[in-house]
Amino acid sequence: MIQTKLFNENFKPNDAEKKEMVEFLYEHLENFGDLKEDIEKAVNYALMETISFGGFVLQSFEGDRTSCVVVVNQTGMKGYIPENILVYIATHKEYRGKGIGKSMMLKAIEVAEGNIALHVEPDNPARFLYEKIGFKSKYLEMRYLKPTK
Repeated sequence: MIQTKLFNENFKPNDAEKKEMVEFLYEHLENFGDLKEDIEKAVNYALMETISFGGFVLQSFEGDRTSCVVVVNQTGMKGYIPENILVYIATHKEYRGKGIGKSMMLKAIEVAEGNIALHVEPDNPARFLYEKIGFKSKYLEMRYLKPTK
């Protein structure tokens, strides 16, 4: 049985815990990750350490070692866009294939109020887990990135 911690605007990690979660996500998201600064922005958004609708961060442990981290941001919307977006989920490289990611996804679904969207690259093997849990691919995402000046 994995042990979990739930962080949100009312129960925030200390600076060392937050830094460890950001570092963990940066390392274990591997080629599906983002810059540390962007990961930290999503964590800060979830914890309402910036102007935001909030969300939560889940962290699981194998003993005293982090085994998985999930970041969910609330969107402030409902209906036409889901109330939540799962921004990041990463399982420690050494613990993959043991059901930890699935367990944490189910915990995130339980904790979240409302529907959840997520973005996943077509070649990300985690896509199959999301589909098994019940996520559907309703839209093709397109983005326009403004040129920098």
